[in-house]
Parts: sequence; C-alpha cells; structure tokens
Amino acid sequence: MNFFQRYKKIFYLLGFLAASILIGVLMWKTFFTGELNPAEILGGNQNPAGTLPTSTEGLGTIVDENGNTVPVSGDNTTPGSEQSNSQNIPGRESESVSPIASGGLTSARNVSDAPIIGATISQNSVQYYNEFDGKFYKLDANGNPVAITDKTFPNVQDITWSPDNNKAILEYPDGTKSVYNFRTDTSTILPSHWEDFSFSPDSSKISSKSLGQDVDNRYLIVANDDGSRAKAVEFIGENAKDVTVDWSPNNQVAATYVDGVDFDRKEVYFIGFNGENMKSMTVQGRGFQSEWSSTGNKLLYSVYNSGTDMKPKLWIAETENGNIGSVTKGITLETWASKCTFANDDELYCAVPKNLQAGAGLFPETADTTADNLYKINLKTGTKNLIATPNGDYTISQILVDQGQSKLYFTDKQSGELYQVNLK
Repeated sequence: MNFFQRYKKIFYLLGFLAASILIGVLMWKTFFTGELNPAEILGGNQNPAGTLPTSTEGLGTIVDENGNTVPVSGDNTTPGSEQSNSQNIPGRESESVSPIASGGLTSARNVSDAPIIGATISQNSVQYYNEFDGKFYKLDANGNPVAITDKTFPNVQDITWSPDNNKAILEYPDGTKSVYNFRTDTSTILPSHWEDFSFSPDSSKISSKSLGQDVDNRYLIVANDDGSRAKAVEFIGENAKDVTVDWSPNNQVAATYVDGVDFDRKEVYFIGFNGENMKSMTVQGRGFQSEWSSTGNKLLYSVYNSGTDMKPKLWIAETENGNIGSVTKGITLETWASKCTFANDDELYCAVPKNLQAGAGLFPETADTTADNLYKINLKTGTKNLIATPNGDYTISQILVDQGQSKLYFTDKQSGELYQVNLK
C-alpha cells in the first residue's frame, strides 16, 4: 500500500498517456486511413436506414477514358477513390499530353499568372478579379486578359456577381461592402451588417441576411441592386447561421434553411419571397452544399454520412413546378457540389478528387493537396465520362464552362491561379 501511495501519481500519468495514445490511434484510423468503419464506432450498421444507396442504385453508368463502361459494384471504387486514380493506370506516366480533353492527360493552360478570385462566365468568356494588382479582367478571343476598367480595388476579399455580370458586390477585410456597377462606373456602400449576398435572375435586386446585434433583429431581406428600398422577407433570428441566401433562377426560392433530423439526415427548407409554405426535402447526410441549374429546375447537392465513410457524394433533385425534392437520384461521384458547374439543365461538369480519404466530409482540408480529374455528367442518360486528367497536380476549387462548351476553366486551390482546358 505504501508503495502504491508513493507512486500513484506516476501510475495515473502512465494510464492517462496510454489512453490518450489509444484514442489518437483510433481517430487516425477512422478519419485518415479508412481502416475503421465510422458506422461501427457509432454502434450502427454499415448501411443504416436513411443512408445513401449503394452505387448500383445511383445515376447511370461510368465510362473511362478509353470509352469502356466501368462496372459499378457498390463498393468504394467509384471515381474519386484510390482505384480510380488515373496516375496508377499502366502507361500513364509516358502518355503524351493532349491539347484537347479526350479522356486522358490534358494540357491545362495558365491564363491569369496571378492569384484570382470571383471568376465567372461572361459572354462565352471568363472574367475575374486579380488579387495581385486589384483589377478586374476579362479574357479576349485569344485567351489573353484585358482590363474591364482602369479602376483598382485593393484587397477585395469576396465577390458576388450579378447574372448579367455588369455589377458585383465587393467585400473587404474591414467589413466594408459595396455594389459596383461596371456599366455606369458607379459604386454604392452597403450596410456592414448585411451578409451572404445573392442577385435576382434579372440582376435588378439583391438579397442578403441583415444581422443585427440583437438576435430578434435578424432577417432575410430583399433590396434594389444599389441597396435601396430594403424590405424584410423572413425572420431568421437564432437560425441565421443555418440559412444560405441563394436566389433561384426561377424566382421561386430566396434561401435555404438546413435543420437536423438525426445523425445521418438533414431537412432542407426552401424559403420563398412571400411567406409561401414550400415543400421541404430530406437529404441523406450532413454537410449540405447545393448548386442550381441555369433554369432552376434541378438542384445538385452533396452530403456525407456514416454509410459513405463520411465522404461527400453527389445527388440531383428535381425542382420543376414547385415539386422540390419529389425525385432525387444519387450520382456515383465522390466530390462536393461546389466543385461542379451546370452547362445546361441536363449536363454538368465536376472536379473529382483522385483519392478521397474516409472522413473527408468532416475534414475537407484532407483533400486540399489531392489532385482532381475532370468529369462530364449527362443527367438524361446517366453517363459519367472522365474527360481529362490535367497535366499537373491541381486541386480544383472552382470550375466554369463557357456557353458553347468549348472551354473549361478552373482555379487551383494551391496557387489561386486560373487555368483553361480546351474541350473542343
């Protein structure tokens, strides 16, 4: 007893260290090696009720770079997993670089030579903000940058473009926000407590969250494009952080509100402009991200849950005629909706990580240095074509396609620079 009393602090310390090491090993295996199934740790089944369907229940087939149909087996070998890594394909290391995307190694041309933000498609080209010199540029017919205006806008932190690309809401690190009209060369200061902006489809109005210090003074609002004549649309109060302002192209939805159902499900509520009682949609996972199609008749979204090893997967929901979420289909690609873009209502392009670790939905930073492949998805036929492996280890943060689907643009997360891939 005296021996234990004398050394009990040492015993407690050794026990604490042993427990800490064990917990650390379990967390590493769970989220970074994929050796443990998150569902087993949670005490549930691998595919509990309400999780994503297996890939055989998803949307269509997958076609590789040689035009061959890839079997969909329901395991974790969907595009974006280790077995779909194009760098592991025999002979790829000696493959020539194609100037046009045809399913293999493809040239990606740097068209900005500086970090950029706020890239957007404009009249079949792309325009963006150059972080180095504080100017806005547009690419000409030869892919060379031309200044849109002689004015400089130092230290812009975030940009929201109008659909006609003639106006932009500029946000600065000190909280200053303004609307700049490139056509009239005028600028209007917006209230600093307005956050999360979106333009109406005709570019004449804006919506945002008006966040007063008092939780009882927080609303979803709509105003003219210069910030005038603001009016409240919906009280959002303490739920403001779960509301995303996203004006739908069909003018039906002003914002979405996401609420929890259980561990593996969320309920997405669609907020209208006139207090409509719109239908909600149950999504099979967490981490909801979404993108509207150009008409607003479809909604692409990504979620993750325990049945997907906490990796994000894509879904498509029909939203036409107010039947939001009445039909949803899984797309067997492991990526985020923010890494995709619609070319039209039936076709979209996505950047898909070559190797996505278990737990990437919870910890997206684990994919910050993972290179991406480029896929084209046809929502009518259900096919997903691997169209290009850019000739560089690019981690794609944003993707854009011009109106003629002849050029694809993407920003590299590491350098912040803009690249062009020829589709035709």
